[in-house]
Amino acid sequence: MVCWNHAGAELCSLSSGISAVTSVFVQTGASVQLDIQELPKIQVFIWKKDKSATIVTYLTETNKVLNGISYEKRVKFNIKTFSMTLINATKSDNGLYTAESIEDSNTFFAEYRISVLDAVDDPDLTVYSNQSSGDSCTVNFTCRSNNLTLNSTYNSGSCSPKEVPSVEINDLILKCNEESIICNHSNPVSWKDHRINIKELCVKGAQMEVVENSTLYAQVEGQKMQNLNSDCHTYDTPNQGSVLRSLRLFRQELLFNWIYRHKD
Repeated sequence: MVCWNHAGAELCSLSSGISAVTSVFVQTGASVQLDIQELPKIQVFIWKKDKSATIVTYLTETNKVLNGISYEKRVKFNIKTFSMTLINATKSDNGLYTAESIEDSNTFFAEYRISVLDAVDDPDLTVYSNQSSGDSCTVNFTCRSNNLTLNSTYNSGSCSPKEVPSVEINDLILKCNEESIICNHSNPVSWKDHRINIKELCVKGAQMEVVENSTLYAQVEGQKMQNLNSDCHTYDTPNQGSVLRSLRLFRQELLFNWIYRHKD
């Protein structure tokens, strides 16, 4: 199968030659143009759906174009190229489209199998635990969308790329690089991804785990949360990334309690 993009639609040829059936994937609400390879020398040219419903009839001698009743405002026909554009595609437009002559209904100048697909939903990338110590960083996470799910672990710069086999032409792919964890959901007409910045997770001494419906707890090990000098002034430690900024109020409360208990 050979695929290419044409006029905003994904086209895939199932075989070679003029009589090849070409699969066309088009997004709901979009338009798709169907072409023929060679202009036939005939008197009456027809585009049909499922070899029965007439969409367009073209009288070559008079340049007259007749649209089928159901397609009155939904198709455009080009009298120079004999191409047809289907406007505002819906699921009811799924089917086989053929270009033929009225003289010989068994000869097809083009055949297309149209599949109208909705755009994919946003994928969800969830981190359920991470731990960073020294040069080592381990992040466990889940990539999911609809009924597709992938679980993986990022460890010090990489993770094993994973892919769920296509389910109803939907693909879910998980991959990592030094900067991001990427969860990608796609089909032949659209794709969306969800990314998480590794640097925000792999903070030295940071640890995170998910408890009770994805509530995140984070803590810093091996370092003081705040320094207290002899004048009882406080100094924040350097900002360690967004994963630690959520602890600011918690640190202040701990400091206040400590000062209160030692004020005498």
